[in-house]
Amino acid sequence: MIVKQYVKEFESFGLGMFVHFGLYSIIGRGEWVKFLEKIPDDVYDKLTERFDPSENWADEIAACAKNAGCGYITLTARHHDGFSLYDTKGLTTYDAPHSACGRDLIKEFVDACRKYDIKPFFYHTLLDWHEKTYRTDFKAYLEYLRKSIEIICSSYGRIGGIWFDGMWDRKDDDWEEDKLYSLIRKYQPDVMIINNTGLDARGALGHIELDSVTFERGCPVPINLAGSPKYIASEMCEVMNDCWGIGVDDINYKSPAALIEEMVTCRRTRSNYLLNTGPKPDGSLRTVDRGIFELIGKWTYRFGDVFRYGVPTENARVISGGKDFVLEKGGGFYLFCFGLPTVADPNVSERVFTDFDRKVEILNPAASSYRLTALDTGDPQSYDLDGNVITVHCSPFSFGRNLVVRVIKIEPEVS
Repeated sequence: MIVKQYVKEFESFGLGMFVHFGLYSIIGRGEWVKFLEKIPDDVYDKLTERFDPSENWADEIAACAKNAGCGYITLTARHHDGFSLYDTKGLTTYDAPHSACGRDLIKEFVDACRKYDIKPFFYHTLLDWHEKTYRTDFKAYLEYLRKSIEIICSSYGRIGGIWFDGMWDRKDDDWEEDKLYSLIRKYQPDVMIINNTGLDARGALGHIELDSVTFERGCPVPINLAGSPKYIASEMCEVMNDCWGIGVDDINYKSPAALIEEMVTCRRTRSNYLLNTGPKPDGSLRTVDRGIFELIGKWTYRFGDVFRYGVPTENARVISGGKDFVLEKGGGFYLFCFGLPTVADPNVSERVFTDFDRKVEILNPAASSYRLTALDTGDPQSYDLDGNVITVHCSPFSFGRNLVVRVIKIEPEVS
């Protein structure tokens, strides 16, 4: 099986930021507002006269992503409404340079990503509500689509990936994927190509040129690569509330703890977690969105190394139930522990939560004991050893410090 380096690099990012930004941000009722509310083209298109993001919009987003521990940002270069944030170079006038801002916003985004050492990824719609040939002459539309992608691939230097969405809209038609993906490889041979399979086909393998499967709003499961000639990564994309594009009255936010748990759980299968934010019309982030990414950053700051580079292991298996799991890195084992109490809990008690179903000698044949350390505090953790089972007694979080998921390192000691 071929394992491409850029795919493994993508897999090691662990966390990415998804950004849905466009004309729909002005309305503030989600990215599907034009379709759902049946807004006529002549009304919706006038939003271009008001679309004028601030000069530092991209810098703010990239800085927020960096502080959260994101390795990449996937921005909607063109969403289903057909409006492009990039200079389409005469292909259409329905783009950011012909809007009120008069600027190539993708260039600004790429520059900001490089400033903060983050890989820029481009979301690009496959379906199109604005381009008439999508409905009247599908072959002509595919030419328009490929020319659009050629601009994306040839105008901004090396990029990290292209994230397609919308093939499910015409699932029985020939999208001429061979032509589309070979065009991308011509300009960007080492770019991640991802094609979202949507809510109904999470984790489905697609065209051989694709480099990752997707799990939209669904916790990843191991993918079956039997018979696949190459290694394929996986990624879950998730929203903080209900909308991808900003919904000004959508306050149904998930808790930061739930999002952190979901993000961490993705690593059981080495899946990346792509967490979305919908900027305001000026490109700035809502206070709550910035705050959630800031809290996530507090977790990745402490545990990011093993989160990014730890791999699932067959040598250790948690059998005590719950969400806890084990990753291996550099020959050491790391326990990811969910649902720990704090000392402020009046019912707090020492918790026995993880067992290893394997021979102890796998860690180190000469080991007579083990050192267990909580990575966030450096405090030792007690344990019992019974044959091939290690039972760890995890100390609670101290008052004022609850990181939602704790990571404990197990190292063999030789007396």
